[in-house]
Amino acid sequence: MPRVLSETSAVNDADAEAHSPRTKAALVLGCLGVVYGDIGTSPLYAFREAMHAAVGTTGTVTREVVLGVESLILWALILIVTVKYVLILLRADNRGEGGTLALMALARNSLGRHSGIVLLLGIVSAALFYGDALITPAISVLSAVEGMQVVAPPLARYVVPVTAVILVILFVGQSRGTAKVAALFGPITTLWFIFIAVAGLVHVAANPSVLVAFNPLYAIDFLRMHAPVGLATLGAVFLAVTGAEALYADLGHFGRRPIQSAWLFLVLPALAINYLGQGALVLADSAAIENPFYRMVPSWALVPTIILATAATVIASQAVITGTFSLTSQAIQLGLLPRVEIRHTSASRFGQIFMPRINFLLLVGVLLLVALFRSSSALASAYGIAVSGTMVVTACMAFVVIWKVWQWSPWAAAALIVPFLVVDSTFLSANLLKIADGGWAPLLVAGLMTVVMLTWRHGAEILTAKTRRLETPLDLLIRSLRKSAPHRVPGTAVFLTSVPDSAPTALLHSLKHYKVLHEHNVILSIVMENIPRVPTRERVEMVDLGDSFRRVILHFGFVESPNVPKALAIARKLGWTFDIMSTSFFLSRRSVRPDARSGMPLWQDNLFIFLAQNANDASSYFQLPTDRVVEIGTQVTV
Repeated sequence: MPRVLSETSAVNDADAEAHSPRTKAALVLGCLGVVYGDIGTSPLYAFREAMHAAVGTTGTVTREVVLGVESLILWALILIVTVKYVLILLRADNRGEGGTLALMALARNSLGRHSGIVLLLGIVSAALFYGDALITPAISVLSAVEGMQVVAPPLARYVVPVTAVILVILFVGQSRGTAKVAALFGPITTLWFIFIAVAGLVHVAANPSVLVAFNPLYAIDFLRMHAPVGLATLGAVFLAVTGAEALYADLGHFGRRPIQSAWLFLVLPALAINYLGQGALVLADSAAIENPFYRMVPSWALVPTIILATAATVIASQAVITGTFSLTSQAIQLGLLPRVEIRHTSASRFGQIFMPRINFLLLVGVLLLVALFRSSSALASAYGIAVSGTMVVTACMAFVVIWKVWQWSPWAAAALIVPFLVVDSTFLSANLLKIADGGWAPLLVAGLMTVVMLTWRHGAEILTAKTRRLETPLDLLIRSLRKSAPHRVPGTAVFLTSVPDSAPTALLHSLKHYKVLHEHNVILSIVMENIPRVPTRERVEMVDLGDSFRRVILHFGFVESPNVPKALAIARKLGWTFDIMSTSFFLSRRSVRPDARSGMPLWQDNLFIFLAQNANDASSYFQLPTDRVVEIGTQVTV
């Protein structure tokens, strides 16, 4: 395969090579706790559920079945995670950032006007992530706590309450930020991978013949000989690779080399050895199929194992929660969701954020799933659909990037991606069989989120178009003010608008009601770009319009926090003497009403209005000083 890297990837790799060995080790350790928590806790339930699906109604455990399931799991880890994500997709970065929305933005930039289908794919992929984000904490913590019933079967009735308590503590603690506890994530997860490798190695050493599962013919023969249950087994095998998307989503936090090194030298070997160990145990004792992970350890080590497993699953859940905050922030910046409150929990580390409303909704959803399904086996039926759907969408967008950005021929791009698309689609088809048994849950969440994002984007487009038609062109207003100059007052007025060529509504209402004009007037627009971060030299675009007016456009990337006062300070280098204490910010607070002629159905109008009414105010979102903000109400229809 030709070595095709984006310019930023090459820069990032050069920077990575300049890191000291200690820095590289710290990055590898850090990504173990954040990137691999989800996939690292899959051994708790993946092999068990795959074996249950494989033996079907017969309940007969044979060597061919065990080796077939083992082979399917091993080759899923090799093909999907190692080849597709670690070796290929980590190179498809958007200026160093990864993840479904970063990939969507990159693909849209490359297609220009013909990017509608890519936008839809990105929305669907993001929506599916929310479905996955609800199930991951529930199934991870449940599967760990279920070890209690292995220690003492009467404790089974306490599994759900204990899980609920752990989850409540986890979500309540989000408001304090993860900066302090995150330092423990890497070491604990490293200990977890070493432990599961050692636990598996003991049983592999007792029955080394299980190593023949690396031969893919065992997987092929199993699917050929067990056609009726083969597809259902694939749906359960897929549980072993859930969390693979985190490899790509966290690219911007750790870089490609640390993520690759952690996977190839620790995570993959540990997972493979543990799965092989579970298989060797079941070959020796078919009764261990009930819970092969916990049956691998001696009775005296069960309690420490449960404690370590619980810690690992809490870390995995924490990573998913943090990822949900990041994805929501990116979706807001890209205009897919309304503004919500974002609190920065660390003054020194970028990306440490907390969203109270999102956190509460996640907690409610996770607790509902725990109460509804009550076991990790039941939740396993709901798990996988969202992730496999996201993988199919990612493969489609990756084809566009390889074709347009890497500038491969469409046939070469297809030759690279189509095999993975076939594999991902097969797993998706297998997971769709689980809709009636619980797969409806993530699909319902994803469907609702898709409707919300499409409604918000369409409604915002309608409002912007209506604003363009109703507002006065800015140059026309400036010419009219020359003929009839209003009274001037000292200071600077900054009027925020999404349409930089039109006179902001707040300016028109200010002239109408106050009949005054400030000495200096700034028409400020904020543009969210389809790149992760905008260089400082490109942050501010300023044009002097004459007659004390100037137009300022601030550019932010979709992973950046839009801090307007900080960005305006950059304008001093461009000749604007910006003094926050003599500046007033004027905003229009819109009161939205439904309009039968808007182009959206009435139910969608009402949904958009509900979202707009519950959106966070612009002054807080753009970090404007509250004592310098003047809001002027306007009424619009949509």
